[in-house]
Amino acid sequence: MHKIKVETAGPREIVDVTASVSRLLREIGVMKGVCHLFVPHTTAGITINENTDPNVRHDMLQALERMVPAGGEYRHAEGNAAAHILASIIGSSTMAFVENGKLVLGAWQAIYLCEFDGPRTRTVLIRVLPG
Repeated sequence: MHKIKVETAGPREIVDVTASVSRLLREIGVMKGVCHLFVPHTTAGITINENTDPNVRHDMLQALERMVPAGGEYRHAEGNAAAHILASIIGSSTMAFVENGKLVLGAWQAIYLCEFDGPRTRTVLIRVLPG
């Protein structure tokens, strides 16, 4: 298992980690397989989405805020209940294929760490199963 660290800067943000994952794949020399990515945090998630128009990330955050407002009436004592809910909606894992040492993503896709309770230092755990 491998890991990358991600420093987030704001309370809610979507950070492109594709380059970091690609760099790790090159370092470990994986040519073909399945790349599993897992975020071991209850207030962050990971997803794959468009990387061409930065407005997509903005729109995603706006839609999530409407669905689960940060200032909603929640019972969780730590004050970050919305972050827990959003992390569950986005999910804690994703996967991508690896071919010829490179991630197999669509032309406009990237891998994103989704921060919902930052700023923090986050970890993305990565395991590549050869295939």
